[in-house]
Amino acid sequence: MTGGILWLSLILLLISSVTRRSGISSAGWVLLGAYWLMEAWHYASIKDYFNVMVVVGAAAISFSFGWRILSMGMSETAEWISMAAAICGILYFPFAEVQSLSEILIRWTTLLTFWLLAGLNVPVSMESWNMLALNGRSVEIVLACTAIESIALFAGVILSVRAPRTRRLGALMLSTATIYILNIGRNAFVLLAYGEEWFGQDSFYLAHNVIAKVGSTLVLLLIAYMVFAILPELLMLIDDLFAELRASRRPEV
Repeated sequence: MTGGILWLSLILLLISSVTRRSGISSAGWVLLGAYWLMEAWHYASIKDYFNVMVVVGAAAISFSFGWRILSMGMSETAEWISMAAAICGILYFPFAEVQSLSEILIRWTTLLTFWLLAGLNVPVSMESWNMLALNGRSVEIVLACTAIESIALFAGVILSVRAPRTRRLGALMLSTATIYILNIGRNAFVLLAYGEEWFGQDSFYLAHNVIAKVGSTLVLLLIAYMVFAILPELLMLIDDLFAELRASRRPEV
């Protein structure tokens, strides 16, 4: 059911960015918000409260976009954000929903992490296609460890901007390659911290759930700044988007 809601929302958003029909776009955003709310239950069940806050925030933003587009119509900004959301989803969710694609990406990420640590003379071992071990402590590489979410987000936002192709390709290569390479380093850091017990008994929790998440957030902000420098059109679109959201919340007189 969750997957059906997701794909329907993405199809509606993609259609609306071409047809400029506000009703279709609004329905797509509302369905996308419902999907994010359902994901919050999943993250709460595994006690990943950081991602709970992220998906609840994503749901609130989706519902806001849906309301704004329904009440004010389909502007150029709404057309852009609808297409960006559709591209992000189409790039990411095949890996999340199709097991064979997910396994290919996870296997490749596991291998790169292993090669990085082995190249640094760390006595790491591969216990299985997605499991690395150091000093008897194992870490499983899952889809979230591949950075595909962040890569899809940046790719969707960049590819949907109306700007010269060379600058879009430059921003795309800079952001996605940087994110993936740094993510390999992140995986290596978590395994090193856990395997070597850098932070005591809570080494995995502190390395994975605190340090790596905070560090990743700061790095993504820095990458976003570089993308804005290459594509100032994107910054203008985001500024217009917030201006429209603020305008939609003002009471009419």
